[in-house]
Amino acid sequence: MVSLTADMSPLHPDRNLALELVRATEAAAIRAVPFIGRGAKEDADGAAVDAMRAFFTTVNFDGTIVIGEGEKDEAPMLFNGERVGNGKGPRADVAVDPIDGTSLTAAGRNNALSVIAVSEHGTMLDASSVFYMDKLVTGPAGVGVVDIRLPIGENIRLLAKALGKPVDEIVVSVLHRPRHEELIREIREAGAGTRLMSDGDVAGGINAARHNARTDMCVGVGGSPEGIVTACAIKALGGHIQGRLWPRDDAEKQKGIDAGLKVDGHVYEADDLVKGSNTIFVATGVTDGQLVAGVRRDGGYVYTESVVLRGASGTLRRISSEHLVSKWL
Repeated sequence: MVSLTADMSPLHPDRNLALELVRATEAAAIRAVPFIGRGAKEDADGAAVDAMRAFFTTVNFDGTIVIGEGEKDEAPMLFNGERVGNGKGPRADVAVDPIDGTSLTAAGRNNALSVIAVSEHGTMLDASSVFYMDKLVTGPAGVGVVDIRLPIGENIRLLAKALGKPVDEIVVSVLHRPRHEELIREIREAGAGTRLMSDGDVAGGINAARHNARTDMCVGVGGSPEGIVTACAIKALGGHIQGRLWPRDDAEKQKGIDAGLKVDGHVYEADDLVKGSNTIFVATGVTDGQLVAGVRRDGGYVYTESVVLRGASGTLRRISSEHLVSKWL
């Protein structure tokens, strides 16, 4: 296994790479701005993909896309298996989502992000053959306490005890989908509150794992790629994440089996999703949200807010940037 420290300064390699990657998420977020609230999610995604891909060519690493745009967006770039970076520096696995929340962007709603996650080469699970994953995410208090195999009501009670607060103060994030009607009912019957998300379960998972966040747990079936991306962030936050692949039909189940995945209820722990702690997660806000503010234009300037999470150091850094509009025309 080649470390992300290879061919780079032994003191600050991940930090330098992370700051380079932020330029790519900033570019994707800025390019998506003209499409916010315009109802054209494909155009927003296309603009973000083009911008992110262009900036990747300047980054000092040899990356392979493990989680890319893939079939869901019919993208000609940033596809699974594509090599990115300038080829210099460490080899790495890369997960990208130029816009996590294209529907949110198109509707002008909160919590759309531009996201990149990186780990050492050969450490990131390729779950792309099964589109959905059932996930459970909490902060550090949930480690060794909650378990996706338990009923949701029991997990809520266990987490409440670990956090030292009453059950009726627990807030659980869930994607607002018909498939979650029973899950939502059980959460509320257990005495907890819900925060229903229209999209963007990467932000939902990270917010549930952050210290002093407004939510305590994120559960339910969302995208498998988003599960891998979230796991990279959770490594930096010290939180808990588990996932079970959720094939939609027998054909997809067989596709997963053929890819070497475990699709019969097997629980993937954090280290199964992404091995080790040398992970980087960067995200820039497209629209406003709990995690970061969205892109804002004021006269001749564009303002962005990003977060950088490094698993090796367990840090979350915020980066506020001011860009001259004239440089983006």
